[in-house]
Amino acid sequence: MQRRKFLRTAGVGGGATAVASALAAPAVAQSQPEIRWRLASSFPKSLDTIYGAGEYFAKRVAALTGGKFQIRVFAAGEIVPGLQVVDAVQNETVECGHTAAYYYVGKDPTFAFDTALPFGLNTRQHNAWVYFGGGLELMREFYRDYKMTSFLMSHTGAQMGGWWRKEIKAPEDMKGVKMRIGGFAGQVMAKLGVVPQQIAGGDIYPALEKGTIDAAEWVGPYDDQKLGFNKVAPYCYYPGWWEGSAALSLYVGDKAWESLPAEYKEAITVACGDTTGWSVAKYDAQNPKALRELVAAGAKFLPFPQTVMEACFNAANELYAETVAKNPKFKKVFDSWKPFRNEEVLWFRVAENTFDNFMARQSAANKL
Repeated sequence: MQRRKFLRTAGVGGGATAVASALAAPAVAQSQPEIRWRLASSFPKSLDTIYGAGEYFAKRVAALTGGKFQIRVFAAGEIVPGLQVVDAVQNETVECGHTAAYYYVGKDPTFAFDTALPFGLNTRQHNAWVYFGGGLELMREFYRDYKMTSFLMSHTGAQMGGWWRKEIKAPEDMKGVKMRIGGFAGQVMAKLGVVPQQIAGGDIYPALEKGTIDAAEWVGPYDDQKLGFNKVAPYCYYPGWWEGSAALSLYVGDKAWESLPAEYKEAITVACGDTTGWSVAKYDAQNPKALRELVAAGAKFLPFPQTVMEACFNAANELYAETVAKNPKFKKVFDSWKPFRNEEVLWFRVAENTFDNFMARQSAANKL
């Protein structure tokens, strides 16, 4: 009798559709409030993976909360410029933001740990440090001063060494080069005579085309092809030693975070994890085809000479020592990060690298 009454009552508002919605919505979501947030991204809409990660995250949050928690994503420049996302979160202009932490090393070099450090961790190693090496706890402690909570949310994987107008055959060839390069790596490059420039993704191509800069690094073949760097700078070097992986972060303002029900907090945490796996897989699937197309279009992909790699490695270690000596916040994180990196390199040297190098030799010999 009660079941028939329920069906008659539900049918008044919309028939079978209303019944299906009532039955499909999670019981928890039905009792929770409707919340609308804004997410400021550092990235342009044209980049469907790095910007798209924010959209994917928002869809996952909505799905996990029965549509009650909606997050609208805004591209760089729509609310704030791409390099001011942290400021927007800290000032409560938006509830959350998706960005690369190393854009903000001007505030404190400690930000760099959340994205990448020169000659640092690859993607899996970074994840291991965040979740099992104390990285998440250390960075959240650091972010207390900025009134926000951090989450690992997407990766690009290992990046390329950028697009250059001229060949780089020795460290001396880098002197005087004006290069778009973000974060801590720009300070390393400066030790070798490079003039680093911090430029948001959507503004790089015009600067390169006009000659305002002589070189630019971004992500890798898929994104770089979309941005058209090969049209104005023919040489692409690898590896991007400053980004063995580039992790991107979701920052949520503390006031907004504390206002959420526990279930919605869990939805954000789960959606961030889902987005991280999605982004790595998407880049890994897209980059090979883009690489082939760029080569066919005349782009010249070259490895950095060993002398350049060694000079950069030495410069990075000098900068680490200088920064540790004068910045106690950086030192606290570095003292956790460095030994963890060294152990990971040893493990990957035994297992992953041995396998990968063997497969690479088979590929070079056309045996695959």
